[in-house]
Amino acid sequence: MSITKINPDGLHPTPGYSHVTVVEAGRLAFLAGQCPLDADGELVGPGDLPAQVDQVIANAQTALAAAGAGPEHVVRSVIYVVGDDLGAVWRRLLDSPLAPAFTSASTLLGVARLGFTGQLVELDLTAALDAS
Repeated sequence: MSITKINPDGLHPTPGYSHVTVVEAGRLAFLAGQCPLDADGELVGPGDLPAQVDQVIANAQTALAAAGAGPEHVVRSVIYVVGDDLGAVWRRLLDSPLAPAFTSASTLLGVARLGFTGQLVELDLTAALDAS
C-alpha cells in the first residue's frame, strides 16, 4: 500500500492536513461517523466538548483497530462540530494519539445539529488497508 500526501503549489498553506491524498491500496475501510457515545450507547460529557472529543477519539481508535488499521492509515477525515469551537476541536485532535489521521485530506465543519440530543462532535474517517 502506498499513501502520498500532496500540498500543490498555488494552494494555501495548511495547519497540518494535506490538500490531496493519493492512495494505491487494495482495500478501503469507511468508518461510520464516530459519536461521543460509550459502549452502552450513552452520550458522554453532555455540554462538555473536550470530553466528547476524547470519546470520539477513543471510539475511532477502536473502529480503526477492528479494520486492522491505525491513525496512519487514514486518508480522509471529516470533523463535524456544533457551535463555534472548531479550532479547539482541531487542536485537541492534533494533541491525541489519533493525530496522524489528520495529516491526510481533512475537512472541518461547523454544523447546527448532529444526530443525538446533546451531541457536539462527530468524526468520519476513511482508511486505506493493505490488500489481503
